[in-house]
Amino acid sequence: MKLHFAGIRRKTEFSPNHVVNDLLIINQTADELKKLGAEVTMHDEGVVTPDDVKEKLIFSMAQGPIGSNTLLTIEQRGASIINSPRAVMNCYRINMVKMLPQAGIPFPKSVIVATDSDINPRQAGFTTSKIWIKRGDVHAVHKEDVTLASTDDEEMTLLKEFHARDIKQAILQEHLDGDTVKFYAVRETDLFHWYYLNGVYHTPFDEKKLRELALASADALNLYVYGGDAIIGRDGSVTIIDINDWPSFAPVREQASKHIAQLIYRKAHSHVD
Repeated sequence: MKLHFAGIRRKTEFSPNHVVNDLLIINQTADELKKLGAEVTMHDEGVVTPDDVKEKLIFSMAQGPIGSNTLLTIEQRGASIINSPRAVMNCYRINMVKMLPQAGIPFPKSVIVATDSDINPRQAGFTTSKIWIKRGDVHAVHKEDVTLASTDDEEMTLLKEFHARDIKQAILQEHLDGDTVKFYAVRETDLFHWYYLNGVYHTPFDEKKLRELALASADALNLYVYGGDAIIGRDGSVTIIDINDWPSFAPVREQASKHIAQLIYRKAHSHVD
């Protein structure tokens, strides 16, 4: 039986510095699905409507609230979507900073604040001088959306800028010292790739533990195609600091597109059956 898929490309607004890489990974995934015998029709997140998508099998990189809500409507009609729009919205920081600790994932202290508030990190219970200020919804659109602040003035300036851009909530998050590693993975496959984003100390750590925590995070958020970042502490501890729905997989795109397509194809057959 020939399977018919709709693919949803991510709106470029939600691919800062990764427009080409995000486009390449979803297009290559579509090509791999065609090699498996499927038919694929592509749509763009920024313009797709529920009436545009007739297919019941969908793979999507949509990330914005409008695109996610559109796909939520389609999913409620009985469509199978990877990643589910519900999982994508779980990755919005105001949701993720609550869900991961609740699932027992080591995660930095994080506080949700209104961007029009006058709260400073000390009032929020932080004791370190450096605090990350992050927009509360999608991961990043501008470079200032994830910024390390060292003073109360810097923090208040960033919150006011968010408020001026109609971003209602932000995350104050503790800064952890250590090596930052980035990882990419696809559930139900053996694909797991990590590398140093900034290897300052190169502290030895348990790579199996990193993989286990990454998978546990994906399980908690209900993601199938995912990536993220972790901090390796000076003591070798592993702390997840971010999980991303369907990243670019740029260092392992060829391998990843095959694994993603095979996963989508298997899940589609199960859904149809």
